[in-house]
Amino acid sequence: MEYTRRSVLTALGLGAVAAATGCSASGGTTQAAADGPVEGEISLLTPLFEGSTGKTLLEGKLLPAFKQKNPNVTVKVDYTTYSALNEKITTSLAGGLMPDVVMLGVGWIPPFAHKKVLAPLPDELAKRYDYEDRVLEPSRFDGKLYALPMVLDTRIVTYRKDLFAEAGITAPPKDWAELRSMAKELARTDASGKLTRVGFDPFSIDLRQCWETFLFANDGNLFDDAGQQVRFDDERGVEALQLFLDVIKDKSADYSFKSSAGQPTTLQQGRSAMMMSNNSLWVQLKKQNPELLAEDKVGAFILANKVPAMLQGGTMVARSASTKHAAAAQALVEFMGTPESILPTAEQRGSVPGVQDLRTSDYVKNNGFVKLALDNMSKARSEGGTAAWMEIREKIKTTLETAVVGKRTAKEAIDELANLSKEAISRL
Repeated sequence: MEYTRRSVLTALGLGAVAAATGCSASGGTTQAAADGPVEGEISLLTPLFEGSTGKTLLEGKLLPAFKQKNPNVTVKVDYTTYSALNEKITTSLAGGLMPDVVMLGVGWIPPFAHKKVLAPLPDELAKRYDYEDRVLEPSRFDGKLYALPMVLDTRIVTYRKDLFAEAGITAPPKDWAELRSMAKELARTDASGKLTRVGFDPFSIDLRQCWETFLFANDGNLFDDAGQQVRFDDERGVEALQLFLDVIKDKSADYSFKSSAGQPTTLQQGRSAMMMSNNSLWVQLKKQNPELLAEDKVGAFILANKVPAMLQGGTMVARSASTKHAAAAQALVEFMGTPESILPTAEQRGSVPGVQDLRTSDYVKNNGFVKLALDNMSKARSEGGTAAWMEIREKIKTTLETAVVGKRTAKEAIDELANLSKEAISRL
């Protein structure tokens, strides 16, 4: 037996739930070869095609094209969100109903491959197209390919060029010292001393991903290459978190200045002069504030301190190890990893395509943030890197947050996170 409900829930950070409910074990995972007939009904679990636009793309364009090539395969789609994806997979595993094909986030391959939930793919699939090298790294575990990249979502710094010009600032900051100095200069308060504009907003993206970007820019790492040792608990990880506390102390940032998903960001509202962003902000600007792009008021740059670094997240597609229709499932994985599938998927989300062939597409040429990301893929770094990642990732934001709100020092929060991470790794 490769996994039980208790072992899977523990690996995903939900062991306490399993223990409380006294759940029993499920069946094992006998891996099927993908060399049989391409036929049967298969299920696809995806967080990637939200809303009516995404559903129209997937069911109105992509799956019909797949069906035309594979007439004996029927695909049943199970839509979910990124926030619910982990629990959705866990529940499926516990019930013995793992989807045949599943879309996973960057960093998720080691935990699920380690538990033998995913089937390895032929390595030659990684050479079909000119995939970016950095894109393929998170698709592998223990030397084997387990997923194909679909779209990437990078973390960059966006800024208001008009506000920089008003302050006489002619170029983005080259390191954290300049960033902190500029943030002070760009912040604004009202007559009562209340902040009306922060110089820098690091809090409108996920705190975990923001801190990781700063860690990487400080030339730090999350774990060692084997994923067995914590590496973020040195001065580089502490300094990355301390910068958030410093800009708050300077009154050039505030944890309450956050943007809700889908709503105009602090940068769009003029409530921040610089903001950590996802590259998808370009599409949001086109919909909500096209004048900011038309008037060239928004720019972007790669965060740098000791080194320039850009966090690379994204979505990959993988095959279940327990599918009864392995050939059909692998055919869908291969289809979703083609440029023909990747480009329209990236367009509808404002994401970065991970295939170099698509650099010359009109979509990339006309999206400044996507072009910036592709031009800087050599500086991209991914989160994860350990088979214990699904448990650890759930604890990063809440632990770091204790320092941001003043309950712990930066070192205390990092030490606590390191201890939690070491405990998780020890249970592998």
